[in-house]
Amino acid sequence: MKKKQDRKVIRALSMITQFTLFLLVPILGLGGAGLLLDRKLGTRWIAIVLFFMGAVSGFVNVYRFAMTIIQGDDAAKEPDEPESVSEKKE
Repeated sequence: MKKKQDRKVIRALSMITQFTLFLLVPILGLGGAGLLLDRKLGTRWIAIVLFFMGAVSGFVNVYRFAMTIIQGDDAAKEPDEPESVSEKKE
């Protein structure tokens, strides 16, 4: 029983870490790239645009990851559905 609880805790911690990485890496990466481009080109707006693009990208990543987790949990709870007629012919 103890090992099963430990696995759940480790799985939850790994998911939290993945959510954090999926959100922060695009924001920091694109924001940093924007700062470099701003310094190189002498502008002030590229970092802001790339930062917001990174934020949107990060939230999309988190949303997709959350949906795969939810679908994985639903698939584990529901029994397998039989193949449809069209799938059997192929």
